[in-house]
Amino acid sequence: MKDATRQRPPIMELIANAPWREAVTYRNTWPHEYVVVKKDGQEQLLAAFCERIGRGEGVECQFFHQTRRYLFLDDYKYWIMVECDEVDLDAEDEVINRARLYRDRRDFVIQRGDTGRLEDYPASPAH
Repeated sequence: MKDATRQRPPIMELIANAPWREAVTYRNTWPHEYVVVKKDGQEQLLAAFCERIGRGEGVECQFFHQTRRYLFLDDYKYWIMVECDEVDLDAEDEVINRARLYRDRRDFVIQRGDTGRLEDYPASPAH
């Protein structure tokens, strides 16, 4: 019997083939991209993301008052707006987000005074 995980494309292949679009509203504050899971046919990508989070690969990070689990892969961090066990595949608006890594503390803690622009890093970054 074949291993079921081998029948699915690896997550990096799913990411490469996803139709990422710019979150235009946040272009000047929190630049990122997203896919709409149902509309864009990205159910496999969402399942692969949640599988990796479920295996403990997610890193808990702070975005102001919100705590989320991010998946760090290559030059991006990926996240969804709910916990994986709360995902509703029937919902039309489930999204997967990704943002390029800052390569500083903001990849883990976004705090008051940070605008998301590289040049506006807070004078006293979180520790």
